[in-house]
Amino acid sequence: MNHSASLPKAPLQHRWRNWLLTIITLAIIVWSFTGMPSLEIKPNAWVVTKSIAAGLAHPDFSYVWTGDGEDLTSTLLQTLGIAFLGTFISAIISLPFAFWAANTQHKFWLTTRSGKFVLTAIRTFPEIVLALMFIKAVGPGSFAGVLAVGFHSVGMLAKLFSEAIENMNNRAGEAVIAAGGNRLDVTVIASLPQLIPEFVSNTLYRFELAIRSASILGMVGAGGVGTPLIFAIQTRSWSRVGIILYGIIILVTLTDWLSGFLRKRLV
Repeated sequence: MNHSASLPKAPLQHRWRNWLLTIITLAIIVWSFTGMPSLEIKPNAWVVTKSIAAGLAHPDFSYVWTGDGEDLTSTLLQTLGIAFLGTFISAIISLPFAFWAANTQHKFWLTTRSGKFVLTAIRTFPEIVLALMFIKAVGPGSFAGVLAVGFHSVGMLAKLFSEAIENMNNRAGEAVIAAGGNRLDVTVIASLPQLIPEFVSNTLYRFELAIRSASILGMVGAGGVGTPLIFAIQTRSWSRVGIILYGIIILVTLTDWLSGFLRKRLV
């Protein structure tokens, strides 16, 4: 018995839609490639590539610690401080924004929509652009980096916090009310025990991303390890570039491991 003959065929409208989507996708891909400039390899590309590889293979270990505050250890600690302060500040500021944007019962829909729109608008600004803006406002340095990381993190953390509020189990709160509790009792007994682990877990996850962002913001003058990295690249000190990149890799790896360990213990 031929089972393939008994299978229902897709409606003609669905088949035409699939073909149309395929054609549109292929057309966009072709158009994207036609808009790219022609690929040209410079004559000295191989020489530069060998120099970079030699620098990465022979990193400048003398730059790890010099004691003048401009070495790799000091700038990595500065990067860590920028990420930590930016994430800590944004975690506190995100709480009212999260409750504003959370879609909960007995809440006017326009309030939720306006909150989500504000968070989307905040996330629209890249951190590198925010860093340039804050550098103009407060001057170059770590403080501009903290403000850039903190402002951008508000949009992401508040979104994650609001989703945790929306997914919260309300049965515990209903049980507290049925037992004669008030709204404060619901918040303390039912809501906070559910929300705090989610909030801390999301904050740790955002801290992981902030470490990567803080490593780059120094390239525009916002402090951290990005500042010596861009100087080393401009002067073609590839051995210095190599040790800085290895330092960033170690910092990010340790942060990811510690954050993942803590999040597993919380959730």
